[in-house]
Amino acid sequence: MKSLPCFPGVLALGSALLLLPVAMRAATLSLSSPQDFQVIQRWSTEMGTIAIRGMYADEASRPDSYAVRFARDGKPGGWHRLKARRDGDGFRGEWSVPAGGWRRLEVRALAGGAVLAEASVEHVGVGEVFVVAGQSNSANHGEEKQTVKSGRVSAFDGTRWQIADDPQPGASGSGGSFLPPLGDTLAGRLGVPVGFVACGSGGTSVREWLPKGARFTNPPTVMSHVSKLPDGAWTCDGALYDNFVARMKSVGPTGFRAVLWHQGESDGNQTDATRTLAGPLYREYLGRIVHDSRADIGWNAPWFVAKATYHVPGDESSPEIRAAQESLWKDGIVLEGPDTDALKGVMREAGGKGVHFSGPGLREHAALWVDKVLPWIQRTAK
Repeated sequence: MKSLPCFPGVLALGSALLLLPVAMRAATLSLSSPQDFQVIQRWSTEMGTIAIRGMYADEASRPDSYAVRFARDGKPGGWHRLKARRDGDGFRGEWSVPAGGWRRLEVRALAGGAVLAEASVEHVGVGEVFVVAGQSNSANHGEEKQTVKSGRVSAFDGTRWQIADDPQPGASGSGGSFLPPLGDTLAGRLGVPVGFVACGSGGTSVREWLPKGARFTNPPTVMSHVSKLPDGAWTCDGALYDNFVARMKSVGPTGFRAVLWHQGESDGNQTDATRTLAGPLYREYLGRIVHDSRADIGWNAPWFVAKATYHVPGDESSPEIRAAQESLWKDGIVLEGPDTDALKGVMREAGGKGVHFSGPGLREHAALWVDKVLPWIQRTAK
């Protein structure tokens, strides 16, 4: 018997053609938001709003509505109609859910009440999100990689969410960080998942984080992002700043709780004294980064700034840079972060000889951040 040609939505049975119902055709529903393991910043202690975006693909049919439901611990809730609107070739809507997670999100495309296609995201959370920036001790340069113990801490590299095991995506280095133990403790104490957007860059001066075109009088020790001008001044290429702002924007307006800034070691007490930054200038430059980045993202994001100037035994602090960091707290420009210069000896790599943190040091670093961030969230969250 002569074979019949194949067409979408058609099955060949013997010499007859059988048309398939619309719901059985190769319609597809895909979701671009939320992503698996994404944490959405809650807008109150109890609630958060999830942006739901996707695409329906089938030339032979078109949905007239979409429905959503959430499941937790294997127990699904009821279906609810999503007030979706067109978004280019796709659709988008928002749905408010209680804080917590993980939850499974299910979405259906419907026509006349019939299900055309379904899609789901296994792990969606509503909790606390932090942007982490600065130099190596804000990034992946610790002596021992850390892993998430709670299963409720994730990281975002600007494109994709994942469980926040070290190394953190989006930050420099391939070693350990303080973020997994910080996230585990906050998730346990607050009862919600925690997300991090890490963008620290090892060895960087505050001068390298300035917006493009910013001028300063003396260069940092590492000059990857600076150049000398004809008049003898120095300027920054703005690459770190632009990436920093883009990463803050990537989680949406008011999409994170606060910036955690840990930097200063590459500005104080440089081996070449001509590369050392004066304390008042550190305050001026970091103050500009705070001010300009808030303007560029369109909201007054809170910042925590650590006291961070430690190098090695015998060169354990820069009083000028520490005073500059503290002055930003006292003037209400930023919030008080931990004093990590106090972490010495076994808390540092290479048996206490290095600038980066050892495994115990990373965990203690996290504990110091908890002591500053947790009471503030508990005091200010509504």
